[in-house]
Amino acid sequence: MSKIKRAAYLIKQVGRNPGQLAAGIALVVTFAAGAFADMQNQAAHHQQERAFVGQQLGEVRARLEAEITSGIQLVRGLIAVIKLEPDLNQERFEKIAANMLGDEPLLRNIAGAPGLVISLMHPMEGNSAAIGLDYTKDANQREAAMRAVETGEMLLAGPIDLRQGGQGFVARFPVFLDEKKTPQSLWGIISTVIDVDTFYTASGLDDENLAIELTIAGKDATGIGGPVFYGSQSVLDADPVTATVSLPGGSWHVAAIPRKGWSTVPPDAWLVRSLLFLGGLLVVVPILVAGHYYDRHRADLRELNRRERQLERLSQRLKLALEASSIGVWEMDIETRRLTWDSRTRELYGIDADAPEPPLEQCQAMLHPDDRAAARMAFEHAISSGSRFETECRVTDRKGAVRWIRTIGAVSHDARGRSNILGVNWDVSQDIELKSRLMEANKRAELRNVELEEARALMEYNSLHDSLTGLPNRRYLDQRLSAASDENGTAPAIAALLHIDLDRFKEINDTLGHAAGDAMLVHAAEVLKASSRSDDFIARIGGDEFVLAITGGACEADLARLATRIIERMRQPVPYEKQECRFGVSIGIAFADSGTRDYGQRLLIDADIALYRAKKSGRNRHEFFTPELKAEIVNGKSLADEILAGLERGEFIPYFQPQFDARTLDVTGVEALARWDHPERGVLAPDTFLKAAEELNVVQMIDRSILEQSLFQQARLASAGVQAPKVSVNVSAGRFNEPGFIESLGNLGLTAGKLSFELLESVFLDERCEKVAGNIEKLKSLGIDIEIDDFGSGYASIVSLLNTRPSRLKIDRRLVMPIVECDQQRQLVASIVEIGRSLDIRVIAEGVETMAHAAILRDMGCEGLQGYALARPMPSAHLKEFLCRERARHIA
Repeated sequence: MSKIKRAAYLIKQVGRNPGQLAAGIALVVTFAAGAFADMQNQAAHHQQERAFVGQQLGEVRARLEAEITSGIQLVRGLIAVIKLEPDLNQERFEKIAANMLGDEPLLRNIAGAPGLVISLMHPMEGNSAAIGLDYTKDANQREAAMRAVETGEMLLAGPIDLRQGGQGFVARFPVFLDEKKTPQSLWGIISTVIDVDTFYTASGLDDENLAIELTIAGKDATGIGGPVFYGSQSVLDADPVTATVSLPGGSWHVAAIPRKGWSTVPPDAWLVRSLLFLGGLLVVVPILVAGHYYDRHRADLRELNRRERQLERLSQRLKLALEASSIGVWEMDIETRRLTWDSRTRELYGIDADAPEPPLEQCQAMLHPDDRAAARMAFEHAISSGSRFETECRVTDRKGAVRWIRTIGAVSHDARGRSNILGVNWDVSQDIELKSRLMEANKRAELRNVELEEARALMEYNSLHDSLTGLPNRRYLDQRLSAASDENGTAPAIAALLHIDLDRFKEINDTLGHAAGDAMLVHAAEVLKASSRSDDFIARIGGDEFVLAITGGACEADLARLATRIIERMRQPVPYEKQECRFGVSIGIAFADSGTRDYGQRLLIDADIALYRAKKSGRNRHEFFTPELKAEIVNGKSLADEILAGLERGEFIPYFQPQFDARTLDVTGVEALARWDHPERGVLAPDTFLKAAEELNVVQMIDRSILEQSLFQQARLASAGVQAPKVSVNVSAGRFNEPGFIESLGNLGLTAGKLSFELLESVFLDERCEKVAGNIEKLKSLGIDIEIDDFGSGYASIVSLLNTRPSRLKIDRRLVMPIVECDQQRQLVASIVEIGRSLDIRVIAEGVETMAHAAILRDMGCEGLQGYALARPMPSAHLKEFLCRERARHIA
């Protein structure tokens, strides 16, 4: 019975003094927490120490790899040279090695061992002892050298003792003369010696300030299982931090510990323990004090509960009144800014009834941003002045619903002198909504007017600007040029115009697509913007054409520098989807002549003419407009018009130049040469019209006309009883590759052996076109012989002659004319004749200007002659008389 009473007494005492129990529990918990914190501090210190060692070791490992790699990369360049020059001698080797190594201190020397015997060395001084070392016989280096040859990869050995003294790492590079790396292609070994001491110093291993002790294992790049060659084995036995140094053909194993060894006690251990002790006191003492006041607090709590019940009765009455009026009530302590809301206020703000009271900042954040500043200002003014305030604000709840709430509040003071704000809220959304509808209708009407005006301005802007680059377009340019020509205009005067056209833009579009082309156009626009002045303007007037208008003063030198700068920037490669696009620009430049009527439009025409000259002169350049250039363009256009008219009127006729047997001087054939029987300028040679005809792409039409007229004249001579010789007709590459060309010949009624086509060497490249080869075979089947014209001045080779097997070679007149005076030129022509004879091809020489030419060519074995010394080109009417005279002369 006494034990039960004693237990009841203890329970009662504990109930009366709960602070003592709490203090005891706090003391135990604090002690346990302190012990745990001390253990954690020791563990954290150990981890920090290992992390520091790991960081230091990582830096050393990076320097080791960097120093090895930098030395090796220099040697790889020498290997590339040896593959190109496998027979280089010591002088060449030393020169190349010296250029590559420069002042590199790490590499002691570079040795070359063709056939696995060292015979090349740089520098020779101090390293000559290594000359003659045979890797296949040297016991110290044979195994590593053979392993490099077998693997085909560079291997790093060492450190080893060197013949020339000292120690070093030896990097051996097997050199194969082709990429298959078969033993038969082995050139030998290139080796370089990395000085051990220099390497250790460059890698920072000898740094006195290094806070760690290092050991490196893996001699000969054998990795973690290899022997130690730097440092002490004891480091490996002391739980070190390790890292691997990656090497070509292997690795090194690096281990590190702090220079003074691992520490077991953190330097701040006693400080931490003292802080833990103080922290325990701060926990236990307040608990003891709190326990003292616990009983008094319980008494106060009973009194508070009584008063709360009384207050609850009063609150119930107020709640009924507020529910009937739909008004929410709130209160805020001015000092603490703590809010108290009733259920109606919570409902108005969309806050759950069981949610905690929101802070003032959250309440203000629920207000609409447009109303927030005004509401805060009215609220703060009421607090500072102690006056009444009234606001209407929009509130957004968590569900996104918006309602208008009118708030009225005033500052009050309670019995304790504390200041509060007591206020009421009610929903006025319907009143505000009606007012808002009227205002919104008016606002929409005003906004519609603004949108219409902006749309008009945007349409006007789009009509004057390029959608891709954002630059002004051709319409904008025309307006500016028209304004510049207007005497009463206000636009700035245009001093000069640069007409810019992109070169090779079509190739980019065709190969990479229009997206790439668009990217290049945008890039070109950016280059032009960066190159122009703020007063100038740039316009895109076509697919790949731009115009840069200079509105300020400018001289020719300034514009030339500007054009050169644009050309240089445009030719820089432009990256696009992992590819580099390259294009250039051609620029035509024209200065304005403000004294000319409509000079703005005239300026664009002049710049276009200059651009035409720039593109015609080779592209990627600039040209200035000049009156002479304009006259040339006008004359060129006039000549082109006359050529087209001449083709329609049949003014292009054949002239015939006879060809003679070199020994008998008998006529063996005639060459049909194109002439233009101009109605005003007389008979014109091809050099006056051929270039313009090529630009007009009408050379094929001229060739066709000359062929048809030559065949007609040949038939006409035969019908007159004159022996019609073989006719040779020039055929251009365009005519030769023209669709339906072979088929059109089948309708001409050709006689085998009476017609020969002269083709320029440009048709006969070494890499034969299947279409060309096929056309040649078809011509031969029609009985048409093939001749190579102007042989020796173009692209034909022995291979092309073997492939095409022409009937005759015509030696270019520029090679023939100097043979009378020049022995070297005579030997060259003789070589061509000998080539023709060896291939059973008849050789004809053009440009026979004198009988001395004829005699020399005859003695060389040349079979045919053609030139002014024997006969000049003549019209068809004179050809008949010439052939009759020649026949009569030989009969007599």
